[in-house]
Amino acid sequence: MESLVVDHPLVAHKLTTLRDVRTDSPTFRRLADELVTLLAYEATRDVRITDVTVQTPLAPAHGVRLARPAPLVVPILRAGLGMLDGMMRLLPTAEVGFLGMIRDESTLQAQTYATRLPEDLSGRQCYVLDPMLATGGTLGAAIQFLFDRGAEDVTALCLLAAPEGVAYLDEMFQGSGKPIRVVTAGMDERLNENGYIVPGLGDAGDRLYGVV
Repeated sequence: MESLVVDHPLVAHKLTTLRDVRTDSPTFRRLADELVTLLAYEATRDVRITDVTVQTPLAPAHGVRLARPAPLVVPILRAGLGMLDGMMRLLPTAEVGFLGMIRDESTLQAQTYATRLPEDLSGRQCYVLDPMLATGGTLGAAIQFLFDRGAEDVTALCLLAAPEGVAYLDEMFQGSGKPIRVVTAGMDERLNENGYIVPGLGDAGDRLYGVV
């Protein structure tokens, strides 16, 4: 498994404002949207392409287009929805599926409560959107779900990650032979006793949409 912390001044600037407890939900949503587009640039570096020739006003020109089948973007509900527009802005021809997963706060294990995905993902490149890679349980379960349906490779975009979560994914998929990549804006210090990232930015879903 490969993990990448995107090192860029604009990424660091937006992440700092997201962390700030004084940042209100509308500002948080806008900045998360902008930050995801920056992360998506790196996350799609290995997106599959095919050679084409187009006619310019002057002469033929060789170039590339995204290959088929189209990439599949999968936000994990609910917080992953706050990342969807930023991803689709860079990859507008991608298809979108949805995966509803929630972490049991007593066991810290992920439970699936809703899916809207093709039954057969053979040959598909998938991009999973999950703001926080904390324990790794939710993201690991989501990635395994996609592989079970035939996905070829999976890249996860996360606003923040913890070392424990990255280590969990690395161990979970060790020897699987499946290409897995995690792209994040920051790698924080640790998890606290409740499984939250420290210093983190709080509960991403609550900061995006309010406490419900």
